[in-house]
Amino acid sequence: MMTKTPIQSRSEAACKTVLKNLERRGFEAYYCEDKAAALAKALELIPAEDVVSWGGSVSIQEIGLLEVMRSGRYKIIDRETAETPEQRTDLLRQALLCDTFLMSSNAISEDGQLVNIDGTGNRVAAMVYGPKSVIVVAGVNKLVKTQADALARARMIAAPINTHRFPQLKTPCIETGLCADCNSPDCICNYILTTRRCKPAGKIKVILVGENLGY
Repeated sequence: MMTKTPIQSRSEAACKTVLKNLERRGFEAYYCEDKAAALAKALELIPAEDVVSWGGSVSIQEIGLLEVMRSGRYKIIDRETAETPEQRTDLLRQALLCDTFLMSSNAISEDGQLVNIDGTGNRVAAMVYGPKSVIVVAGVNKLVKTQADALARARMIAAPINTHRFPQLKTPCIETGLCADCNSPDCICNYILTTRRCKPAGKIKVILVGENLGY
């Protein structure tokens, strides 16, 4: 049996601490040591007959979940298949009534609250209501101490990095790399959601991964 490194040992301890607090708030929560285990757990939680869609997430790409979803084995709603902006909007709306919605979280506080920032609102809307089941895949890098820290992480780290995925946007953080609390037309921080409890219990399944994932 291989000895865990200090980083691996700390990551496991942190994830298991937050996992217990998520469960106290009505979430289903799981700990997976690495990307491969996270992929296996996510697939285990998706019924074969479900219609599946997802929000923008680097984390679910990094564990290979989108590749499996697009393999032809699942019924999916994929906005990337749209040929026009109108079709893309229609697919985003259809996704709000899918069976299983896949996403990550910008930050998770130690006491089990999820904080997410969204530009269009489709991702946070799906978390709140619509899909029968929501699966959140989050790396240990998303864990912070308090809800205030989670909001700060979402705004100061996740949002500016995500903005740089779209260099055509004209926001202060494109120039400075830091949140300016802007009111730009291109702002991607339009909707901020704190999910402090899961209702009904178990609808949101959180997979905490002992590796860094996404932004």
